[in-house]
Amino acid sequence: MATSLDKDEFDAYLDEHTGWIVLSTITPDGYPHSVPLGYFRDGDRVYCGCLDGTTKIKNIERNPKVSMLIESGSTMSDIKGVMIQGTATVRRDADSVLALMRKGATRRGVAEADLPTQPRPESAYIEVEIERRISWDYGS
Repeated sequence: MATSLDKDEFDAYLDEHTGWIVLSTITPDGYPHSVPLGYFRDGDRVYCGCLDGTTKIKNIERNPKVSMLIESGSTMSDIKGVMIQGTATVRRDADSVLALMRKGATRRGVAEADLPTQPRPESAYIEVEIERRISWDYGS
């Protein structure tokens, strides 16, 4: 039987499994659109960098309700995962994008001297405010 993670365990799982998170948005015809993105967490928000104008950005601008998923394990006896449901906002102004690029790079261990000094052209960040935390752990 699966158990759930408490908030601290949930946040720790997000922080420990950096790499890819699957972001799901809703297309104009109502279908889910799911893509893997790099991410980092800051408090009750998750950030993903991407190119502006992509399908996920357009979907968020039309309907900001999203879900995000990370899972680990290879069998039913050790599978563990977290799902976030929340509201997404697109951050595309140069100051916000640069600040988030620097924060994400710092979280990945990039030295201060090597942090970006200007945003990449056509970059945006998706900010997801965590509204629901759903988790499962079959290994406990």
